[in-house]
Amino acid sequence: MHGNNSNPPDSGYGWVVVVSAFIVMGLTAAVLKTFGLFFVDIQKHFDELASTTSWITSVTIAIFHLGVLVASSLCVRYTHQAVVITGDLLAFSGMALGSLGLSMIWMYAMTGFLQGLLISFSWTPAISIVSHYFSKKRALANAITSAGECAFAFTFGPFFQWLISQYGWKGALLIIGGIQLNICVCGLLMRPLASSCLLESSHSEAETPPGSGVSRIDKEDKSPITQKTFNWMLVRQTEFVLYAIFGILAAMSFFIPPLFLVPLSYSLGIDESWTASLLSILAMVDFAGRLLCGWYANLHITKPVHLLTMTITLISTSLMLLPLANVYLSLAIFTGFYGFFFGTTVAVHITVLTDVVGMPDFDSALGLFMLIQSTGGFVGPPLAGLIVDMAGDYRAGFYMAVATLVVSAGFLVTLDQLQQRKEREIQTNTKPEKPTKPEKSTLAYPSIHLLKLQ
Repeated sequence: MHGNNSNPPDSGYGWVVVVSAFIVMGLTAAVLKTFGLFFVDIQKHFDELASTTSWITSVTIAIFHLGVLVASSLCVRYTHQAVVITGDLLAFSGMALGSLGLSMIWMYAMTGFLQGLLISFSWTPAISIVSHYFSKKRALANAITSAGECAFAFTFGPFFQWLISQYGWKGALLIIGGIQLNICVCGLLMRPLASSCLLESSHSEAETPPGSGVSRIDKEDKSPITQKTFNWMLVRQTEFVLYAIFGILAAMSFFIPPLFLVPLSYSLGIDESWTASLLSILAMVDFAGRLLCGWYANLHITKPVHLLTMTITLISTSLMLLPLANVYLSLAIFTGFYGFFFGTTVAVHITVLTDVVGMPDFDSALGLFMLIQSTGGFVGPPLAGLIVDMAGDYRAGFYMAVATLVVSAGFLVTLDQLQQRKEREIQTNTKPEKPTKPEKSTLAYPSIHLLKLQ
């Protein structure tokens, strides 16, 4: 345990946790993000259609989202450390067995299923424990944590391309699985706080009256509120449901560009070495977008849901322009725009979820949110692959991503309107009443009160 204080330290050992989570993001999400480099080789090896091959990524994404619910429950019940280490061991098994390449079904079960469990069992505790260690700096800490995905993807692009050229796609999978074993070390560093679930300052019922001599922080320290059960009732909250629908539509879109960017560049006749650099550019600007957005969100100038709506609009615009590219330079520029705005979106969406449900229910909300969102991640890539097969052009997949993102922005606007209406109602109901004049005069002039009695 890290101390006995149940309040977020916002500093100290919390930054060690952030660095550990940063590395975990890199060895999980970054691998998934650059898996498009294996797409063509696997498709040629098994002689399958794009829609059939894309199911590997689809299964990984779906199991990742479904596994988050299990991982969240285990984090509530046990420790973040145990969940991370368990997921890492499963992941290595998946990569090692997947490198055998026995059949496409085998790839779904090994590389897809077990890698999905790794991401859920590592990503979930990393995001969760960082949110517990930080309150005022939560947006910045989450942005730095998620940036690990970009920092590693920047080097993974050319590195994976080199591994494939030297050892083939099967040998590359085995080596990557060995590298992922380092997640175990990061998991050991994720020491939990004394209380794994903290009250936010917005919960006025936890405050003590002024002048009582007992501060709210003291009250929290004496009464830790560690949550031992999973809160399923969040599905009845309108705000959470609206945000979950946004998550479904967003998940249908987010994994399509990285999956089809490499095949699109090949279809334009771009050399393989230049194609790998596109993923590096994507990772670099994604990294910059996350850090910049995290820094800006930490200033508390713009409401997080407003910031998220803005980033979704910008990422939709960039995705609409990306398929218009016909040479490497224009493709690299539009990829950069997409990557930057995608980074800003990822940096703030967890903070918005925290604002929607509050920190006491965050672990449960994260699991439920990812479970519901999994339907989008499961359907998106195969649907895009089907559209690509029908149209005979990889650009069609990008246009599908634009359409779903535009619709998702509408649910964010609805969520914001609902939150604003509730805030106005709370302000109206809690508006203090002015004391009446007789009460004021009686207290101020007690002698008059005595004369009236006489």
